[in-house]
Amino acid sequence: MTEKEKMLAGELYQAGDPDLVEERLKVRKLVKVFNDSDPEDTELRVSLMRQIFGKAGKNFWVEPPFHCDYGSNIEVGDDVFFNFNCVVLDICKVTLGNRVMVAPNVQFYAATHPLDHKTRGEMWEYGKPISIGDDVWIGGSAVICPGVTIGDRTVVAAGAVVTKSFPSDLVIGGNPAKVIKQLE
Repeated sequence: MTEKEKMLAGELYQAGDPDLVEERLKVRKLVKVFNDSDPEDTELRVSLMRQIFGKAGKNFWVEPPFHCDYGSNIEVGDDVFFNFNCVVLDICKVTLGNRVMVAPNVQFYAATHPLDHKTRGEMWEYGKPISIGDDVWIGGSAVICPGVTIGDRTVVAAGAVVTKSFPSDLVIGGNPAKVIKQLE
């Protein structure tokens, strides 16, 4: 398997692999153009995001600055909104459903590292996919950790650190996130 195939499969892989480094550099150049773009040049911004994201539905919007590892592993549905300063470490799939609202400073971390310091120090890492359902609202400065699934219509409170998966129709918050309220 190539290092990219291992990465996408959630296996340990070498993050310093030259092909992966080249892919990250390519998307970082696109992201820089996006982040430096004129606020009135909406056509350019949408075009760049469509080049960066693996899949993007209709009526999606991303406010700069925005940062990601590869972009090609990000899939978003219709009517998705990312506010300022979001980061998506997309070494595995990061999928957002329809009508997802992402507040400023939200971080999606599909990437993780071995606990063993020697392995970690040799640039080995792995990932776990993240999946966000439809009609989810993620509050400012929330962190979504590797392997998390969030069900439809769930609200993630500002500042939450989501370390495990949650079903639909909840308000979750805290560090680590827990159920605050069941929604009707």
